[in-house]
Amino acid sequence: MNGILLVDKPQDWTSFDVAAKLKGLCRTRRIGHSGTLDPMATGLLVLFLGRATRAVPFAEDHDKRYIASLRPGLVTDTQDVTGNVLGTVECKVTAGELEEVLRAFRGEIEQIPPMYSAIRVNGRRLYDIARRGGEVERKPRPVTIRHLELLGQDENGDFLLDVCCSKGTYVRTLCHDIGQSLGCGACLSALRRTEVGVFRVEDAHTMDELIAAAQAGTIESLLLGIEALFPEIRHVSVDAEAEKRIRCGNPTASSEEDGRALVYGAEGELLMLGEVKDGIMSTVKSFFEV
Repeated sequence: MNGILLVDKPQDWTSFDVAAKLKGLCRTRRIGHSGTLDPMATGLLVLFLGRATRAVPFAEDHDKRYIASLRPGLVTDTQDVTGNVLGTVECKVTAGELEEVLRAFRGEIEQIPPMYSAIRVNGRRLYDIARRGGEVERKPRPVTIRHLELLGQDENGDFLLDVCCSKGTYVRTLCHDIGQSLGCGACLSALRRTEVGVFRVEDAHTMDELIAAAQAGTIESLLLGIEALFPEIRHVSVDAEAEKRIRCGNPTASSEEDGRALVYGAEGELLMLGEVKDGIMSTVKSFFEV
């Protein structure tokens, strides 16, 4: 089974839990992803099955979009409500005060990665060090906040933020840093991922839907083709002779214009993402079954 599967991850499931469940449902050993979600988070998880796992590197740099809930006055060691409380402050932050602070967090900013993260320092995961009560110095990392909008407040009084950000952004760290600028501290109280690159959570499937589809034998119909990852790249077809060369890993002559293309064989099978230059087509990444 090959293709891209959009999953609406439920709360309290790890991304690994979802992948492990789908390995059984789809009867495949190969599943990759373009970015995990913390257990407390819900929303879009983009999974790549079978030969489609070869496309993962082209999705890893995608921007991601979230609806984040920010709770002022609460600081925790994980920078979200699941952590140990480090401090609380009675405060009444207004929407206007928050709007003023948000201005400084739009565009290119620097973040210090949280201790509770999967980043490796000297071969050890930061969260492993943190769980043992340790802490190490982390260097600030540049990230880009492309969109940051205050949507309002929820029934708990937490502020709802619409955040579109670059790869490597920690939304809980963003909330923590906003809290520092407010002067009362803050943490992330809820998170839902709504977009990953070209993919939207509205098109994703719940775990219940996926389990039902697997039981009905229709789960393969829910897969997107690898082409969905490259909506703006042209499609070209090659003849049997050129296909043979491509399958052997060799470049082939081409009359196509220079640039990248999704290349299909004589029977309509997607063979590769190719690159044409000066009349020669070469492989960027192959997708055909060996």
